[in-house]
Amino acid sequence: MRRRNLLILALVAVLGLIWLLGSILTPFLIGAGLAYVCDPLVDRLERMRLSRTGGVIVVFAGVVLICALMTLLLLPLLQQQIDTLIQNLPRYADWIQRTVNPWLGSLSPSGRPFDVDSIKTLIADNWGTAGGFASTVAKKAFSSGTALMAMVMNLLLIPVIMFYLLRDWDHMVAWIRAQLPRRYVGTATELARETDQVLGQFIRGQLLVMTVLGSIYIVGLWLAGLDLALVIGLGAGLISFVPYVGVITGLSLSTIAMLVQTGEPFQLIWVFLVFGIGQVMEQVVLQPLLLGDAIGLHPVWVIFAVLAGGQLFGFVGVLIALPVAAAIAVLVRYGGRQWRASRLYLDH
Repeated sequence: MRRRNLLILALVAVLGLIWLLGSILTPFLIGAGLAYVCDPLVDRLERMRLSRTGGVIVVFAGVVLICALMTLLLLPLLQQQIDTLIQNLPRYADWIQRTVNPWLGSLSPSGRPFDVDSIKTLIADNWGTAGGFASTVAKKAFSSGTALMAMVMNLLLIPVIMFYLLRDWDHMVAWIRAQLPRRYVGTATELARETDQVLGQFIRGQLLVMTVLGSIYIVGLWLAGLDLALVIGLGAGLISFVPYVGVITGLSLSTIAMLVQTGEPFQLIWVFLVFGIGQVMEQVVLQPLLLGDAIGLHPVWVIFAVLAGGQLFGFVGVLIALPVAAAIAVLVRYGGRQWRASRLYLDH
């Protein structure tokens, strides 16, 4: 009983620390996640007779190079498309007033349509003073020196934390294993290995799925002639780790954007075709090839974990949701195996 109370107290203390330190944990969690994802690459380089530090430097340089190239290539295009989106907000309001508003008004109890004119006036009045997207972001960032300093420090901390954790990853794992009670080393090692297999396969596979789906959506919507192809396709790919949310969000936004841009419902065929191809690729090729059937994380469990983590701990909760979900899933399966092997279950 005393041991159980100590474990409960330790769990409550950890949750309390996460809640209290949530504002400073983000760079550490992102750095740790990157180190976890890249550790197998370093291990492979070690097996090729490269030193641990040398392997870390090679992988670290590759990650930094990829991030720098993506930033240099995508950031100007994203800025341009977001500026286009903001400039076209009055057009979206017009489309809502002409098409959606009468239908919504017919469904409302009062039968009155929504007042879209006030929304258009608000956008028109504030657009001139707000400036472009880049100037608005810069104005907000520089309005608070403390906030700007914190943002810069967080961005600089991520690669530093990743480098040192990646270099000492094997030593940290060995140290944690050495602290475990000898009586439970075998069980804890088995559970940790199973959790690592589930979580590692899910994260690494899902990152590849997100990259492929995002590329399919961006290229497909661009070929379909959608002005906001990069913004919508990239966003749909990034949130596709939450099952069905990415495709539903991307399809909805693309449909509205295409209708506002062209005014021709026939053009929606190309939007549906793009997301249909993406879904066929995900279900038939990407999921079986990159994720497999033995992951053990049900889509509903993933959705619940992400939403629950965000509700309890904000962005930090979203970051730790999947590792915690994977660990709980492994523990539930372990408990099921123990129960099926117990006398109470086997007794007839």
